[in-house]
Amino acid sequence: MAPSKIKNEEEFPPQELHLLRDIIPPTAPEPFYENYREGVPIALDIGTSSFKVGLTSANTPNNVFDSVIARYRDRKALKTLTIVGNDVYRDYSLKSSTKTPFDGALVTNWDYLELMLDYSLEHLGVTSNNGKLNNPIIMTEPVGCPLSQRRGMYELLFEAYQAPKVAFGIDSLFSYYANSSGTSNGLVIGTGHESTHIIPVLNGRGVLSQTKRIDWGGDQSQHFLGKLLALKYPYFPSKLNYHHTTNLFRDFCYVSEDYQQELNHYLDMDVLETKDIVVQAPVDITVSTEKKKTEEELALQAQKRREQGKRLQEQAQQKRLEKLVQKREEFEYYSKFKEEFPNLKPEEISRRLESDGFDDIEDFNKYLTSLEKSLKNAAHDQGAEEEVAVDPSSAWPLVDIPDDQLTDEQVKEKRKQKLHKANYEARERTKELKREEEEKQAKYEAEQAEWRERDFDDWSTSKRLQLAELISKYKERAKLLESFKDRKSAAAQQRMKNIADLANDETGSTSAASRKRRRNATSTIDNDPNDTFGADDDDWSVYRDITNVSIEEQQVETNNQILSLEDELLKYDPNFHHEDTFAASQTFDWKNSVLHKFIHGPRQNITIAMQAEGIDPEEIANHPEIIKKNHQIHLNIERIRVPEILFRPHIAGLDQAGISEVSQDILTKHFDGIFSSGGQSHSIIQDIFITGGLANLPNFTSRVVNEFTAFLPIGAPLRVRKAQNPITDAWRGMQKWAQNEQDSQSSYITKQDYEEYGPEYIKEHGLGNVCIR
Repeated sequence: MAPSKIKNEEEFPPQELHLLRDIIPPTAPEPFYENYREGVPIALDIGTSSFKVGLTSANTPNNVFDSVIARYRDRKALKTLTIVGNDVYRDYSLKSSTKTPFDGALVTNWDYLELMLDYSLEHLGVTSNNGKLNNPIIMTEPVGCPLSQRRGMYELLFEAYQAPKVAFGIDSLFSYYANSSGTSNGLVIGTGHESTHIIPVLNGRGVLSQTKRIDWGGDQSQHFLGKLLALKYPYFPSKLNYHHTTNLFRDFCYVSEDYQQELNHYLDMDVLETKDIVVQAPVDITVSTEKKKTEEELALQAQKRREQGKRLQEQAQQKRLEKLVQKREEFEYYSKFKEEFPNLKPEEISRRLESDGFDDIEDFNKYLTSLEKSLKNAAHDQGAEEEVAVDPSSAWPLVDIPDDQLTDEQVKEKRKQKLHKANYEARERTKELKREEEEKQAKYEAEQAEWRERDFDDWSTSKRLQLAELISKYKERAKLLESFKDRKSAAAQQRMKNIADLANDETGSTSAASRKRRRNATSTIDNDPNDTFGADDDDWSVYRDITNVSIEEQQVETNNQILSLEDELLKYDPNFHHEDTFAASQTFDWKNSVLHKFIHGPRQNITIAMQAEGIDPEEIANHPEIIKKNHQIHLNIERIRVPEILFRPHIAGLDQAGISEVSQDILTKHFDGIFSSGGQSHSIIQDIFITGGLANLPNFTSRVVNEFTAFLPIGAPLRVRKAQNPITDAWRGMQKWAQNEQDSQSSYITKQDYEEYGPEYIKEHGLGNVCIR
């Protein structure tokens, strides 16, 4: 067989593989703080994604852990253990029972939150000699925090922990405070885990009345990426969990600076070569170590199977013979019993029939007839199985003798002999035709072999010309069949004309053929003078014209001839490959297939390549490289599609405006809209601040610059910056705010305030929520 011409891996270098990352368990337990002091405020940034906890006397939070909790029941010790934060991932069995106290941005399980706060305070080394928490608390809360949330938090902090005083604030404003002077103007874009908020800031204070929210954050992004991949690979062997999609989003997604332009060319081969990411899911490829059997071993195994089959046939034959002997004995016994009927009384006959299990004489006769028929069939089958050589000259002596010279019994026997002779002659004719066909085929193969040895180039050229001619005929008939689907084509019009002519023959057609049929009306099948169709054999050809049967039969015959020629060329011509066959030429060009490049990247799918080479399907399915490829994900367009939702929420079905549109509305309609010196909008656009987890996406800052430049006047002093650390800068802002007594001291709510004014009481400050009156 000719080798394949496919050089997929030679034309392109192998793509870099990225392993599908799950959560990485921490190697060490959560650290305990050793420098605890009473009276120092404790900053708690309790986000729906992670907790950041620490004393404000430190520069960084002491503990940063995921907002998860798990409960484990130790049946031997009869204790229920509570595992919090990163410690949950240290035991694989706890992953299935992982929970969170949040539902969206709000707390729904206050017991879980209390356990997580206990865990946080314990790792801070909090101690007390009066049973109370002796440190002020600074805590984050969502924008527009509802009263029920604030009430629950007050009860937990003041009644459960007996905290002296508490202050609440918004994480994105704390982050802005950590990266500014505290009195500057700007626009904060806070990309959180559950939503994104755009908050204008004047003189260091957030303008909450003009704050806007987009219901899209990091959690929705990873869920959306998971849905896209499930739609892209519906039969992917491995299941992607929350941590898989989160890591894929964090590691490989980025914000496109010009989404539409990049999307138009993303699947171009040169672009896809650099931007397609191949992620390999874990897969166990077990290489079979079984030694391949030799031809002698295979032949011996086949011989054993034949011997076993022969033994089974002999056993079945023995059982049939035993049943046949039993039936013969029963037939002889019941036949003798039937002969005794005239000598027996009816009562005695009924008694004996009943003792033998028969209902009546009719049932007995039916069983006896069935036995006789079974014995005759068995004798006939046995005679067929034991067929011996027949001498035609003496096997049927009565065939050539006239009936008038035979008795009646001999005439009946003559008919049987004539039937046997006809069957014998039919079998001999079939054997002769088969023998002639084999001789013809052997002669053809010998001639072809002699031709190849004499002049191989001439043989190959001739076969290729025959193949090209057959393919040309096949394509022409295919076009003709396709044209029948168009009722305006010439072929379809001719077929309709044939149908119309056939109908006109019944209603007085003036054609010569019709007149001739009407003159010969007596020759019709049903003697109807008005229906002469079928009197002429040529009439029936019209059905082949209107049903395309002849064309379809010719297509099947031509296709068989093409396959036969291709088999010869594949067997003997080293320059003829599977890629040169007619079937391979009908396959699609994967380089021009958008769907192929979207799913398989800038490389040909190895399964299609191996199928084109004619490799056995079972071998393809079990090929180690195929199994490995089936566990791969190609990230390309998803890398920019998911982050683009922040700017075009309609991609995910959100009926909301994106960051740029919301920002434009705030700057032009909710403030003075003056972008020249002295205007509010002029001072705000000089500090566009991006914070939150999604701020770490590459190109986020440059994309915001492009979007704002598009709607701002020429020469507007735009400045866009990102938080120094978008994840922990909120905690750093809380620490900085706590150390500034001028800003923070008057913003705490004491336990006495809570007991006197209730949970509805709120003290406003520039970094927290306000009371809407």
